[in-house]
Amino acid sequence: MLLLSDKWRVWSAKEYDFIIVGGGAAGCLLANRLSAVPEWSVLLIEAGGEESILQDIPLLASQLQLTPANWFYKTEKSNTACLGLKGERCNWPRGKVLGGSTVLNYMVFIRGNPRDYDLWAALGNLGWSYEEVLHYFLKFERMLIPELVNDTFYHSTEGDLPISRAPYRTVAARAFLSAAQELGKNIVDYNGQDQVGYSFVQSTVKDGFRVSSNTAFLKPIRLRNNLDVLIRCQVTKVLIDPVSRTAYGVEYQSLLSYSTSNVLARKEVILSAGAINSPQLLMLSGIGPREHLHELGIPVLQDSNVGYNLQDHIALGNLFFTVNDSITTRVDNLIEDTLSIAQLFTLNDGKFSITGGVEALGFEDINGDGVPDMELIFTSLTLASFPGSWVTWGGNLDIYFDSYTKFPFLDVFAIFPILMHPRSIGRLKLRSKDPFAKPLIFHNYLTHYEDVYFMIEGIKRAIRLSETEAFRKYGAQVYRRPIIPCRHLPFGSDAYWECCIRHMTFTFYHPSGTCKMGPYYDPNAVVDPALRVYGVRNLRVIDASVMPTIPTAHIAAPTFLIAEKGADMVRRYWGR
Repeated sequence: MLLLSDKWRVWSAKEYDFIIVGGGAAGCLLANRLSAVPEWSVLLIEAGGEESILQDIPLLASQLQLTPANWFYKTEKSNTACLGLKGERCNWPRGKVLGGSTVLNYMVFIRGNPRDYDLWAALGNLGWSYEEVLHYFLKFERMLIPELVNDTFYHSTEGDLPISRAPYRTVAARAFLSAAQELGKNIVDYNGQDQVGYSFVQSTVKDGFRVSSNTAFLKPIRLRNNLDVLIRCQVTKVLIDPVSRTAYGVEYQSLLSYSTSNVLARKEVILSAGAINSPQLLMLSGIGPREHLHELGIPVLQDSNVGYNLQDHIALGNLFFTVNDSITTRVDNLIEDTLSIAQLFTLNDGKFSITGGVEALGFEDINGDGVPDMELIFTSLTLASFPGSWVTWGGNLDIYFDSYTKFPFLDVFAIFPILMHPRSIGRLKLRSKDPFAKPLIFHNYLTHYEDVYFMIEGIKRAIRLSETEAFRKYGAQVYRRPIIPCRHLPFGSDAYWECCIRHMTFTFYHPSGTCKMGPYYDPNAVVDPALRVYGVRNLRVIDASVMPTIPTAHIAAPTFLIAEKGADMVRRYWGR
């Protein structure tokens, strides 16, 4: 029952059965699945605009971070990481466009390790074990890689999201896998039975172009009569009756006209705005840590640990290797590059089909427990060889001009050692109660020394790959010019690499965990295993923010899983 003070605000508002906030990986899939029920009306609200064909050129992935399709978030300063980045703050790109971060990401498709999901279940999240979620992965997957299509236990060819490989491959990427085999590593299907090993990447691409969440799930059903999509509209608050503690709609502002409107939900409001925007909206709506909300003058409806448990994958951003042959990806010849773009649009091939330069990867199990601790990502196009990438990353220009100005004219590749299971946990807080003020992001990277240890071990394993015959025949060697802040340390020593890790910290764009899923007895849980917000009826969070622990994956695939399972739970709850 609405209070009289609320009624006047919503008398003229339009009503839907479901309101989905955020048109990213989760939101587009949810809109597809919920609007498949003809009797239900669904509204999807997205702060960004439409996706364009230029955004779907895979090689340009890093450059998209300079466009309005990015929220342009930055973390707060710390004394443990990102010290060599501009202003000592990490850039955290997030998609502000239909398709969300699946329009900005590098298209790498990794589900994670079965034990990731078994851990979620062991933490009290019944129904989330790998055995129970595998069929949801299969439901949305359309595997197009010939050698994997017949593995019907781990793969499906019937879903909406195509998974394939870039049609173009560099010699350097082939050498990377050959180097791994020289060292006794297995070539695996990392989305199959064994994750530990090496592989060319499985990607959300088709015919040489990106396939975002928007392209896969929303565009095909955009004309359904029971689905409306609002773009360039930012939700500023969830409307909640303080007496019945029931969500009944949202308030949003048009980013074109700056007018504020309300829209009502007969059944549920679903936040799918991601690990930054979803907790921000909950706190703005009175759901969050009591003390923090009191400080900002926000009335507290539900005391909840919203914004805690922030997790992310990080890498070293300047582990570069030079070679003496043209075996990498170069973008420095106008005529050649123009022809390559034409090749993409006419033949669906060529170097511009490479997913941001990322071509292959390996999972390393350092602990020996069967779950990878580190991922080694191989890219034939480095941050330094494509100057725009250095800028989008947020790298300090003094370091660039001192060490890397020649890179655009050299054959260089990079290997990113990525920490899969960080012990260092961050937090997100509101900057103010202004919904348009960017929140405070405290990454807390590398506050646990174990994280530094695993990163250094990953660096050493990457260097060992470069020392194999597979790479030596191309004259591969580590680029040895030390960066300015670490020049006082012996190059290659553990102390030097720790200095580099702390200065050249590179986020792999996987923020998660800020609206933690957990059972009723978990004091840190924000949502229950059915993704319903504790203490408020008819309000769910369905996106990467609900992850209790970060999976051994690039989180687009696990986010699709959460949306697929979440849609199933919503439909069952409402008898569909």
